[in-house]
Amino acid sequence: MGKSELLTGANATIGKNVMKKLPEVTLAFWIMKIAATTLGETAGDLFAQTLGLGYFLTTVALFLIFVVTLVVQLRSTRYNPFFYWTVILSTSMAGTTMSDFMNRDASAKYLSGGSKSLGWGPQGLGLGYPTGAAILVSLLIAIFVVWKFTGLTFAIRDIVTFRAEALFWSAILVSNTLGTSMGDFLSDSSGLGYAGGALLVTGLLAGLLALMWVPSVPNVLLFWIAFVLTRPLGATVGDFLTKPAAKGGLDLGTAGSSVALLALLIGLVSYAQVRERRGAVPRNEVLAENS
Repeated sequence: MGKSELLTGANATIGKNVMKKLPEVTLAFWIMKIAATTLGETAGDLFAQTLGLGYFLTTVALFLIFVVTLVVQLRSTRYNPFFYWTVILSTSMAGTTMSDFMNRDASAKYLSGGSKSLGWGPQGLGLGYPTGAAILVSLLIAIFVVWKFTGLTFAIRDIVTFRAEALFWSAILVSNTLGTSMGDFLSDSSGLGYAGGALLVTGLLAGLLALMWVPSVPNVLLFWIAFVLTRPLGATVGDFLTKPAAKGGLDLGTAGSSVALLALLIGLVSYAQVRERRGAVPRNEVLAENS
């Protein structure tokens, strides 16, 4: 093989490294995903309920934060763990309050401390969990249909174009909102309670893990189902941490739980950032190795 061919291969490697925008799907990925979605649940409830901002104002504010973090991620030229997980967190927080605004209303069931209202603006659309979930499932399916017709890959490791990444993040926002609705339904309406809901979702995820060794089941399909299911796991775990003991929770509060989860997520992201920097190969080193 000549030097020109080696340089071509080196340039292809460089292009792949530069264009890689999303992380590898490993065990650490799923641990960080669950931590981020659990924090999204507790932080969303902190702003909307504990601080009394309400679902409407909090949804508007968190959606704007999501847009800002997404622009930073889309403008990045390569995978940056801080940028990526900040968007995941912002979609989880926004998804929490978007789901609550869609499904809940101003009835006493959703208010605490004898409050008669929750923040400024509409208290909620009151669609209920089944109707809200049906709308979100339809929207998520529509995104995947559009994605399919573009001919772009669904595999996260191969998403390297702006259009594919934009579709990816659209699906993430809707799936996190849907996952919140599913988690709240399991916690509030199914009779399973917070711990029971979390155990059910954990069992479903274990089933998906077993299906990875079934050749006829595409891993891409398993990834997206798992991505949706980790959100209700985060929602039920978040509720279990924050809700009063009388309702089956640990009563740790939204503020304390959010601080602890944020510290955990910062530690995990910092570790991922260090690993990513160590794994990055400078351009001159790639050329030197292949010349």
